[in-house]
Amino acid sequence: MANVRLSFKDSRTRLVLASMVLSTLLTAAVLFLVYVTANRTIEGETRSVVSAELTGLADEYERRGLVGLKVAIDRRLPSASERDALYLLTDRFGAPLAGNLKQWPEGISAGSGWVDLELHKTDTDHLVPISAASILLPGGEQLLVGRDALARQQFDRVLFHSVALALGAALALSILTGWLLTRLVFSRLKDIADTAGTIVSGDLTQRMPKRGTGDEFDQMASTLNNMLDRIEELVSNLRTTSNSIAHDLRSPLSRLKQQVVSLSDPGKTELDREVGIARATAEIDHVLRVLSQLTEISRAEAGLGRDQFELVDLQRLASDALELYEPVAADQGVELEVIGHAAPIQGHRPLLSQALSNLLENAMRYAPEGTKITIEIGESGPFALLSVRDRGIGVPEQELERLQLPFVTLDPARSDRSSGLGLALVAAIAHMHGGDFSARNCSPGLEVTLKLASRV
Repeated sequence: MANVRLSFKDSRTRLVLASMVLSTLLTAAVLFLVYVTANRTIEGETRSVVSAELTGLADEYERRGLVGLKVAIDRRLPSASERDALYLLTDRFGAPLAGNLKQWPEGISAGSGWVDLELHKTDTDHLVPISAASILLPGGEQLLVGRDALARQQFDRVLFHSVALALGAALALSILTGWLLTRLVFSRLKDIADTAGTIVSGDLTQRMPKRGTGDEFDQMASTLNNMLDRIEELVSNLRTTSNSIAHDLRSPLSRLKQQVVSLSDPGKTELDREVGIARATAEIDHVLRVLSQLTEISRAEAGLGRDQFELVDLQRLASDALELYEPVAADQGVELEVIGHAAPIQGHRPLLSQALSNLLENAMRYAPEGTKITIEIGESGPFALLSVRDRGIGVPEQELERLQLPFVTLDPARSDRSSGLGLALVAAIAHMHGGDFSARNCSPGLEVTLKLASRV
């Protein structure tokens, strides 16, 4: 049998104890209130009945005198035992005249209010607990009316025992409830902790388990799974980027080294040295451009710059881009146009302008002469859409998903020294604005769309 150890450092133990203490205190308070309320109700009822009888007997005395009062008491005595009623009428010297008590209690004066005492009844030799009240009659006689408190004391004991049993049952139930609660909570937490441990060990494919109940644990698991999906995507991109950086920078750095080494050749002419310096400078500019673009992608993916968000009119943004690129497009024999409409969004104006510039440059690179490039603006639910479409040959379907990855280019020769980071930066800017990047073939041409959240 497994040993069960309780430790106050254990969260489960503390939770069970806290549940037990709180439930017990609450139950005890409720039962105590019931106990006190029941006693006060019984005592109040008893006092009301006794006061009513005293008033009634005093009226008998006023109407019929002492003899009539004695007759009234004698008339009540046959049923007194059933009602636990007690009566005692004495003369001014304390001698009993009527009733079922043997003598007036010592130390008690008539009219002294409600008292609890012990007296001898006429039919028994042992003392009986009594709760009573008394009055002094106009003729000096003393009248005491009360109730036998033995039954009430027995009721108190039964009620106390019942309360104690109920408290014990509540304590046991609170322990059971606390144990079941902690078992449920900690079993779910253990599932999450075990999965997290597997993920920490390096298996990023694992996801937090869900039981399909739709409760808070399932909601938390969904949130964590979305976070893990994003982390896996970022880690995958980081690995791809790291490998691509090593591959793409190796060639320019190697060429740069060759140029620098060649400059030290004493046989080189001044013209050769100038050409070598120009080539080395071009290689350095290329490396710096790649590193700058990687920095921009990293900042966008991290969401840096959101404090600079402002209201951006996409029509104005597109019109500015069209004005900037229209002369270049005209030289290539390509026409630019802007269509559509969308409400202004909260965004980073310089980065959105950079994203649109990258899309236009990419479109103009592949747009045939005499065709049109369209900048389209629209809305889809809570998102604004910004699309750029050319009328070129498009992209192989299997390559569409890879367009947003760093260092991906469809030109193996890279004759224009493209680093393949332009669309990766565009995708990062879309993610920064709470949206995403998508591309599709339109036959003819390629359409790239940015989905941007209206409010971020």
